[in-house]
Amino acid sequence: MCQCGKGEELRSDVAVRPLGEPGDLGWVVMAHGEIYAREFGWDTTFEALVARIVADYAATHDPEREAAWVAEAEGRRVGCVFCVAKDETTAQLRILLVDPSARGLGMGSELVRRCVNFARAAGYSRIVLWTNDPLVAAARIYLAAGFRLVDEKPHRSFGADLVGRTYQLDLGAPVSYGAARPLSGTGEVYLKDPP
Repeated sequence: MCQCGKGEELRSDVAVRPLGEPGDLGWVVMAHGEIYAREFGWDTTFEALVARIVADYAATHDPEREAAWVAEAEGRRVGCVFCVAKDETTAQLRILLVDPSARGLGMGSELVRRCVNFARAAGYSRIVLWTNDPLVAAARIYLAAGFRLVDEKPHRSFGADLVGRTYQLDLGAPVSYGAARPLSGTGEVYLKDPP
């Protein structure tokens, strides 16, 4: 078993591999569209956004600076994450997904860990991500990995009223589990105060 996050291990029947097998790209788009529609009521504009991200990665990614992974359980795809260049010094974690049937196995933490480690090894000085307020479990994973919330903005996208959240992790700094405070609007998720 590999270490995933604080107090969590990835089970031995779960594997994470580089994206690249036939069907991976289509699965990423389909799974995002189906899961987000079912869980949050998001419309196909979200699936279209994911399709653009995946198509851009497939067409132009630089393997020295960008990577993606697929998680599998019992031989079927159940998760993914992409690490892409936002600019010369900043990596961007994109389209993290864990299928509901595979949640609680440590997969989300492992996918984020791989993305962060890749970004650090590729020489980026920071990694950012953009997400939305309903994704509370993902926010917990990001915070446990050392990300901090740097921006929140309400918006209407994907057929829903949302609060977009930008998180950042400085890759030269060690992960800090310092003082925490409640995330605005919820009592469930905590933010680490910036160093």
